[in-house]
Amino acid sequence: MSKKGPIVFPQVIDDIEQWPIYKLSEDRKAFVKEIEAFTLERIMRRPVQKVTDLLREAIYQERIRIKEEPWKVDPPKERQFWSRISKKLVRQSLDRPDAEAKANNQEILESIIHRYSEEIVGTFRISTFLFARRFLTWFFNRLLQAKQQGFWRIGGAKRRLAEKLIVKGELEKIRSLSTKGTLVVVPTHFSNLDSILIGYVLDLILGLPSFAYGAGLNLYNTGYTAYFMNRLGAYRVDRRKKNGIYLETLKAMSNLALQRGTNSLFFPGGTRSRSGALEDKLKLGLLSTTVEAQRAIFQKGGKEKIIIVPLVLGYHFVLEGPFLIESYLKQLGKERFLKSKDSSYSPLEIARFVWKVLAEGNDIALSFGQPMDVLGNPVDIDGNSFDQYGNVINIEEYFISQGKLTANIQRESEYTKDLAEKIVERYYKDNIVLSSHLVSYAAFIMLQKQNPKLDLFGLLRLPEEDYIFSAPVLQDVIEQLRELLFKMKEAGEIKLSEAIYWDLPKLIKDGLTHLGTFHVKKPLKYNKKGEIISEDFSLLYYYHNRLANYKLGDEVRLQKEALVIVDEPDESLA
Repeated sequence: MSKKGPIVFPQVIDDIEQWPIYKLSEDRKAFVKEIEAFTLERIMRRPVQKVTDLLREAIYQERIRIKEEPWKVDPPKERQFWSRISKKLVRQSLDRPDAEAKANNQEILESIIHRYSEEIVGTFRISTFLFARRFLTWFFNRLLQAKQQGFWRIGGAKRRLAEKLIVKGELEKIRSLSTKGTLVVVPTHFSNLDSILIGYVLDLILGLPSFAYGAGLNLYNTGYTAYFMNRLGAYRVDRRKKNGIYLETLKAMSNLALQRGTNSLFFPGGTRSRSGALEDKLKLGLLSTTVEAQRAIFQKGGKEKIIIVPLVLGYHFVLEGPFLIESYLKQLGKERFLKSKDSSYSPLEIARFVWKVLAEGNDIALSFGQPMDVLGNPVDIDGNSFDQYGNVINIEEYFISQGKLTANIQRESEYTKDLAEKIVERYYKDNIVLSSHLVSYAAFIMLQKQNPKLDLFGLLRLPEEDYIFSAPVLQDVIEQLRELLFKMKEAGEIKLSEAIYWDLPKLIKDGLTHLGTFHVKKPLKYNKKGEIISEDFSLLYYYHNRLANYKLGDEVRLQKEALVIVDEPDESLA
C-alpha cells in the first residue's frame, strides 16, 4: 500500500452556502412542517381502528420508556405530554362515529408527529462546520506525530491522516455523480470511530458537500457532543423509540431530505457488527426511503437520480471488540456466555485509541463500492443505469403501472429487498483483506481443525495458556488461504491489501503486530520465547469473523502431524 496515501481532491462545490444540507437547514421550519404533513397523510390513510391501535401502542411504549430509561436529552415535560395524550385517546369511546374518531385521531397524531419532527431534524451551521474541520485536521496531525515529537511540539514536515488511509474505489465517478444526482453512502459498521473517519474522507479527501447522517440521541446527553451534533447536519435517531409513528416520521425525514437533493449517510446494518463479520442482512426501513424518494422525484417530473454507494471499512483492530464479541456470544449462547458492559470511553481513552490506530502504523481501509441506482443496477459516470447484460435502461419505467407513474408499496418493498441484496454483494466484493484479517482467520481455523470434536463454546473454553500456534502450521494454513484469495481477487470477488502479497513471515509478523496494538488481552502475540500464542480466544474469534462468511476454511487441509494440539491440553478437557 502506498505511503503517500490517497489522492486528495478539491471541493466539488466551493461555496458552502450552495450545499444542499445548508439550504435544507436554512429552510428548517418549512421542512419540519413538510415532514409533519407527509407523515400525517400517510398514517391517516389507514382505517380508523388501525390508527387508534397505533396510537395506543405508541402511548404504551413511550410511558414505559419514560419510566425505565429516561435521558437528560429527552424533550421537556415528557411525562405530562404523554399523560395528556393518553387522556385524549381514552375520551374516544368505542361507539363514537368513525368521523369523530378520525378527527380525534388526527388531532392526537399532529401533536405526536410535531414533537418527533422537532426532535429528529437537526441544523447545519457553517461556522461550526469550519471549526470542526480545522480542529479535526489539527488533532489528527498531532496524534500522528506525537509519538516522535510530543503532542504539543510539532516540527518538520507534517504527516497527514490521509497517509494512513487506504481509500479505494471509483472515486472520480462518485465525485461526478454528486453533481448529477443525490448520493446515499451506506457503510458497514464496526466501530464508533466509523462516522468521524467517513466524514473526514468524504469532506477532506473526496471533496464532497456534507452529508446528512443519523446520530444516536444518546450522544446528545453530553454538552460538547450535543453542541456539535446539533450544528453539523446530524439528525437525531432515538433507538429506544420503536413505535410506528416515530418510525414513519423518521422515514419521512429521510425521504423528503433526499427529494431535496441532500446527500445522506446511514448504516443499513443498523448497529455495529457484534460478531465482527461483514453485514449480510440489512434493515430495510431507511433503505426503503431511497426507492420511495426516487419514485417521488420522477412523479414530480424530475430526472435526478439517487445514487447508492456501498462503503466497506476495515480496521486492524476495533476498540470496542471485547464488548461486541461478548455481546454476540451472549445472544448466541445464552447462559453459556456472560456479557460484559459496553464501556463509555472517555475522551482521553478515545484519543489514545486514535493515536494507536494512526501513530503506530495501523492503516485503515475504506473501500467505496460500485455506485448503483435504487434498483441495484450499476451506473456510469453520467448516471446512466445498466442491466446485467450491459444495456442502458430507464429505471423510471419500473415505477409505471397501467401507463402511469404510481406508488406501489408491495412493488417498492421488493425493490428495496433487491437493493439490500446488491449492497451486501458489493460489501463482500469490495472488502479489502488486511494482514490482521488473514492471520487471525488462519489461526482460528487451526484451532478448529485441531479440535474437531468441540463446538464454538467448547473452543472458547479451552485454556489459552496451554495452546501454542505452530509457526510452520500457521504458515501452511495462510499459504492455502492466500491461494484461494488470489483466485477470488482475479474473479473480482474480493480485494487484497499489499501486505497479503508479502513473504509469509513478514505477513504474519505484520498481522500479529497490528492485532496487539491496543487490547489488554491480545488475540495473537509472540511470547518471550518467540512462540505465537493467544490471550483471548473470544477476541481471536471476533477478528476471524471478518472473513468467516467466505467459507474459506472449508478448503483448508492440515498435515497429519498438525492434527494434534502442539502443547498438551488439560486432561479434563480431552
